[in-house]
Formats: sequence, structure tokens, C-alpha cells
Amino acid sequence: MASEHAEHVLTPTSYISHHLSFMTHPVGDTPFLSVNVDSVVMSVLLGIIGCGFMWLAGRGATAAVPGKRQALVELALEFVNDQVKSIFHGNISFVAPLALTVFVWVLLMNSMDFLPVDLSAWVYKNVFGLENWRQVPTADINTTFALSLSVWLLMIFYSVKAKGLGGWIHELTCSPFGSNPVLWIPNFLFNLVEYISKPLSHSLRLYGNMYAGEIIFLLLGLWAATGPSGTFFGAILSGGWAVFHILIVALQAYIFMMLTIVYMAMAHESH
Repeated sequence: MASEHAEHVLTPTSYISHHLSFMTHPVGDTPFLSVNVDSVVMSVLLGIIGCGFMWLAGRGATAAVPGKRQALVELALEFVNDQVKSIFHGNISFVAPLALTVFVWVLLMNSMDFLPVDLSAWVYKNVFGLENWRQVPTADINTTFALSLSVWLLMIFYSVKAKGLGGWIHELTCSPFGSNPVLWIPNFLFNLVEYISKPLSHSLRLYGNMYAGEIIFLLLGLWAATGPSGTFFGAILSGGWAVFHILIVALQAYIFMMLTIVYMAMAHESH
């Protein structure tokens, strides 16, 4: 009995490990291939919420004095359009909606970090029967890589569309060092490093910041286990960190959007 009780004693390691455990579902019989169900469900749900909010704002738009919802959406549209026009010198009919979608979606996923982890875990367990459930999709490297790879594939697609397959291959093998056949391999290797680094930096920057923010909230939450004074100071520090984290959440969504615009602009430009 004593050993069973010791196994259930809450320790800092078990507390953090529990909150950082995914609801994982294996795919087939492959041991290393699985799906983090919580990340997928939360991403899809927040995407639906973001699209629904935009749809409602567009449906209720009026030429008269706009309401708060319409004013917010118009402000976001104008902001994103200005950013796209300053970087992308072409037809923005696709890039601007893509940038807006990326910004709103990432912002919503990042904002899930503001929900109290212990209260959320209690709701997921006692209301929905979910023992492990991560509520911040962008704190999962699989989510950020999926987002960055989607942008990366779009970049390659529009690069081939703008320059032609031959022009794209020529760019890979003949820039930046020149078109001499001796330089084809060095040019290709140089461009290969650039192409690989784009999705890596795009995804890891967002993941690292959101994962670190989640860890800090959990560390501050551990203070509640030390007694009333720990609960008091932990609540104050958590509130202060949440205020600072607002900047991180918004900034990371902005950076992810800006890199998306930059990569799409690079796809339409030639060296």
C-alpha cells in the first residue's frame, strides 16, 4: 500500500510530465508513426472558429457605421494588406488571404496558452473523460512543421508556376555563383541548404517560443503546491507572465505571417 501511495504522490516531474503528455493514437502497426489527436482536434476547432468569426463579420458588414466586430476585422484586413503590399510586388489576391488566414489561425492557437492549465486539465478529465490533452497546438512541433511545410510547398509551387519548371531548375543550378557547368553542383547544394532551412526556421521559432511559454506557466503553477503563500505569489507571477506573454503570442503570429509573405514573394522573384 505504501508503494502504491508513493506512486501517486504529486512531484514536480510528474506534474509537468502529465501536462506535457499528448493524447496519441498509433497509426497501423508502425511503432514510430502516430497522431497527436489533441493537436489535430484543437487546430481544426480553432480554424473553424476563426473562419466562422470572419464569415459572420462579412455577412453582417454594412456601409454605415461599423460595429466592433466589423471594425476589428476591417482593421486586421487593412493591416495584413499593408504588410503584403510592402513586400509582395504582384497580384495579392492569393497572398493576402493566405497571410490573413495564417495570422488569425496561429494567433488563436497561441492564445490557448492563456487558459489555466490545471483548470483546463480538470475540465478535460472530468467533463470529457480525457486524461491527457494538450490545448496549445503550436506547442507541438508536429503542428508547426505541418504549417511551415504547407507554406514551403506553396512557395515551390508558385515558384515553378512563375518561372516555369525549366526556369526554376535553372535558378537552382545557376545561382548565385554563375551558370558555368562546374558551378552547378555548388549552386544546387547552396540552394538546397536554403530550401531546407526555411521550413526549419519557420517552424522551430514558433514552436520554441510557445513551448517555453507553456513550461513557464507550469513552473509557476507548481508554487500552488507549496501552500497558501505559494498560491498567492504564483498567481501574481502567472498574471504578470500572462501580460508579457500576450506580446509573445501576437508577435509569433505576426512573424509567422511575415515569413509566409516573404517566402511567397521570393517564389515570384528571380536571382
